[in-house]
Amino acid sequence: MVKVVYEDNHIIAINKEVGIAVQSDITGDETLLDIVKAYLKKKYNKPGNVYLGLPHRLDRPTSGLVILAKTSKVLPRLNRLFQTRGQVKKTYWAVVDKRPPKYMDTLEHYLTKNQEKNKSFAYNQKRQDTKLASLTYRHVASSDRYHLLEIELHTGRHHQIRVQLKQIKLHIKGDVKYGFPRPNNDKGIHLHARKIEFIHPVKKEPITIVADPPDDVLWNEFLKMFRDNRFSPVNPV
Repeated sequence: MVKVVYEDNHIIAINKEVGIAVQSDITGDETLLDIVKAYLKKKYNKPGNVYLGLPHRLDRPTSGLVILAKTSKVLPRLNRLFQTRGQVKKTYWAVVDKRPPKYMDTLEHYLTKNQEKNKSFAYNQKRQDTKLASLTYRHVASSDRYHLLEIELHTGRHHQIRVQLKQIKLHIKGDVKYGFPRPNNDKGIHLHARKIEFIHPVKKEPITIVADPPDDVLWNEFLKMFRDNRFSPVNPV
């Protein structure tokens, strides 16, 4: 099943489900690229191979927006957009287990990736082989047990949101790799790529693409709050 939220002659935006790998990994499971290629092949009755380029990634247990290039001409333009800080605005929703220390804050850490463990580690000071990671969060809603953060990424590091929130003792629901005590039933985590904003690489027009989170009780509760205009400063300082 492909959840297409935007498509034109140049790009296609997919609302990725939890548990689907964007590109091939050691499991050999079917990837998002495979699924979307098959979708395009059938939709347009293409006889040969379908081209798809991948300018950015999304973790397997994470849901939400993935932008794909439909032509080899547009891929390098998208690559430049996603690799240049400030050209693409990414907004995530994250459900965490504790109230954050501030209503709104910008976090900066230095991250390093352990390839063998497929895990990142964060430090407050620059070290050898670390890269700066920066994000801004806002605490926008709370349920009985959980809290929703709206996050704007300023950099795009491996597992960045997950490890930076862990540094301030917040854990994303279901994310046992970064400290949440138990997995979700679907093995995913409550982290969702909600919105992407950028200048279209061909049309040169501003574009905003939004994707709803997965259909589960907790996400639905927060989505209803959003639609009822009940996102607000929860604990302003």
